[in-house]
Amino acid sequence: MDRVRETLFNWLGQDLSGWRCLDAFAGTGALGFEAASRGATRVVLLERDAQLVDAMRVTQQRLQATQAHIELADALAWMARSTAACFELVFLDPPFDAGLADAALAAATRLIVPGGYIYLESGTPCSEDTCRALGLTRYRAGRAGSVHFELLRPQADR
Repeated sequence: MDRVRETLFNWLGQDLSGWRCLDAFAGTGALGFEAASRGATRVVLLERDAQLVDAMRVTQQRLQATQAHIELADALAWMARSTAACFELVFLDPPFDAGLADAALAAATRLIVPGGYIYLESGTPCSEDTCRALGLTRYRAGRAGSVHFELLRPQADR
């Protein structure tokens, strides 16, 4: 997964200064903390497992990542009530066996600003039909073993 993360940040560029990022389904928070280390102004990390949230708070203190805001929350419910067009980048890595990828993409699509990105890790790539229905286009994509990872953008940004 380190190779996947390295590829992702090579695609995005090394400097995320001024970006607002959402790490939904954060788990350990690796993607969100990486964005913070690259200059993101605000990083919201969502996780519904209290033990993982506690572990992320320890990591936040160790890294002195003051721009990180960690919340114990259900990612889909949080995204549904969040303000539209408020993030330059949304990371989505829902549990593969939960069947949440399409719902997470739909929720995230309204949260990105024009020119923004959605990063998706899943067991299968976003179908062309789903991307089209959500107004997204595949900007970059890769695969590492059984993990498909892709960077998606609003179609108007082609």
